[in-house]
Amino acid sequence: MRIEVDRDRCEGLGMCEAMASDVFELDDDEVMHVLDPSPDESRRSHVHAAVQACPVLALSLQG
Repeated sequence: MRIEVDRDRCEGLGMCEAMASDVFELDDDEVMHVLDPSPDESRRSHVHAAVQACPVLALSLQG
């Protein structure tokens, strides 16, 4: 699985970080960083919930 980010859509709202701070992080300028772009398959449900929490649909999972 791979996390894809649509940087044009991302508004740095932090819902993904709130759901999965081990995978997503907002910096001081509210720019989101993916800490683990290819998380282990065992974390799929955890990461999927964080991706679904994005209110602007800037995140998706591939694979």
